[in-house]
Amino acid sequence: MSETENKKRILVVEDESKIAVTVIYNLQRAGYACELACDGEEGLKKALTGNFDLILLDIMLPKMNGFDVCRHIREKLATPIIFATAKAEEIDKIMGLDLGADDYITKPFSLNELIARIKANIRRSRSEIVTTPTETAPSTISVRGLVIDPAKYQVTRDGEPIELTKKEYELLSFMAKNQGTVYSREQLLAEVWGYDGFYGDTSSVDVTVSRLRSKLEVDAGKPEYLFTKRGMGYYIK
Repeated sequence: MSETENKKRILVVEDESKIAVTVIYNLQRAGYACELACDGEEGLKKALTGNFDLILLDIMLPKMNGFDVCRHIREKLATPIIFATAKAEEIDKIMGLDLGADDYITKPFSLNELIARIKANIRRSRSEIVTTPTETAPSTISVRGLVIDPAKYQVTRDGEPIELTKKEYELLSFMAKNQGTVYSREQLLAEVWGYDGFYGDTSSVDVTVSRLRSKLEVDAGKPEYLFTKRGMGYYIK
């Protein structure tokens, strides 16, 4: 197998040529193989046919916006998606994560931070699909009517299925396995997002917790499952 074949492949969907050239140059220096798509339609077509390890996706694109591209990709693939965009409003981040993106980084961003996030998402994605023939199916986790089934990647409340994004499921599953333990935003970024050290926007944790509460709780203002410890972090009890 050649050196190129060994490299992780990243699809960069970006219509601003200066940004695209800079990002691709630095990703290639970091050891990745990159391919560029300059509009949403081209990005979607390449994403569905190119067998990429990660997709770096802008939102404001010609022909098809990044939100629609992400939605269509998620109907077919679980490939990690990071939005890299100038749209910094919380509502845009919520929409992007709710559509199934794994992360959201706003322009202008540090290239070192971008590469750190890419590494973390690819590492987590690869670790999820590594299995051995002797593995047994993990047991379900129950929290007062809420049942998490790792074998089916499914969550139900009182028997009714709850539709969660991949990251919402991962956060809920991790915290449910560690009931009673309070985790700071930084700890959750490390444990669930895989970000070590400085890199990672803690607002992604807050947004994901907020979305989880809106789906799990009868009254998000009076949570039964996911609690906040003021000044410390989040926990399930």
